[in-house]
Amino acid sequence: MFFFEHTGDDKVIKCLLCPHECVINPGRTGLCRVRENDGAGIRLTTYGVISAYASDPVEKKPLYHFFPGHKVLSVGSYGCNMKCDFCQNDQISQHGKQSECMTISSEELALRAQLMHGNIGLAYTYNEPSIWFEFVIDCATAIKEQGQFNLMITNGYINKGPLKEYISLIDAFNVDLKGFSEDFYRKYTGGSLKHVLDSLVMISQGGRHLEITTLIIPGLNDSPGLMRDEARWISESLGPDVPLHISRYFPRYKRTDPPTPFETIRNLSDVASEHLQYVYTGNMPADVGGSDTSCPSCKKILIKRTGYETRNTGLTDEGRCSVCGAKIINSDHVRI
Repeated sequence: MFFFEHTGDDKVIKCLLCPHECVINPGRTGLCRVRENDGAGIRLTTYGVISAYASDPVEKKPLYHFFPGHKVLSVGSYGCNMKCDFCQNDQISQHGKQSECMTISSEELALRAQLMHGNIGLAYTYNEPSIWFEFVIDCATAIKEQGQFNLMITNGYINKGPLKEYISLIDAFNVDLKGFSEDFYRKYTGGSLKHVLDSLVMISQGGRHLEITTLIIPGLNDSPGLMRDEARWISESLGPDVPLHISRYFPRYKRTDPPTPFETIRNLSDVASEHLQYVYTGNMPADVGGSDTSCPSCKKILIKRTGYETRNTGLTDEGRCSVCGAKIINSDHVRI
């Protein structure tokens, strides 16, 4: 489970956690800023280091088809293995360990998740959690042992070996599919679309709950043609019932473009709905709509959402439509 290898120079180590496969000199970190060559191997400098800690609605992740209406203890750290100039959490993702942080053991964190009233488990989120590998694995193991659930919100830019380890423990993933062209990924994220698509297929084939988010940036990834290609690929490769969240961008980090127009989000939602059963809009005003769950067969509204407030209006405890009986949510992921 040690994802690194020594190079021809014994002091230089190649990290094998993500597709960057950084070649790291002694005392230095890789691109993510948190995985350090300590001379013997790769040391996670942020083990147990927490930058953010909160009880969140699962809808905030966003996960709409995994225990809707419930809370999850959410934690994040520092660092990321992408360099998105539009990052919405750059204050933690584009930095290494900082002084103003909390340090906690995996055992204590799991205990807090267990004791928190109405909490379904632990979500690894805020920054990129896949680079937090050793700590996430320890926490996720403890969470599973106490009968709770693990959630991961990730960019999906991870090699197959460590992803296999995550799939064995993580119950639900939301993957940021940042655009649908290699050119966009290379130019604006420093990553690769192909590797993210491979991760999505692997998660789906691993039987884990999967939802996808695409942040829409005006003039960069807001083409109806690209969204049509993305939705078609999701439908054909993962299934038409995989929820897609089309989210509105706000200027952050290095970008000063104005926020995505409401009409752009609505139009792209209509395009994606040509191929997918569940398309949601994010970062939109509550009165605009786009966040309710409707039955794809009879169109009955089953879950009504206002912001992060969720109201069941027609979903049975078996996860079916109360009108026509169509299966909407896995019965293991419903708690009325």
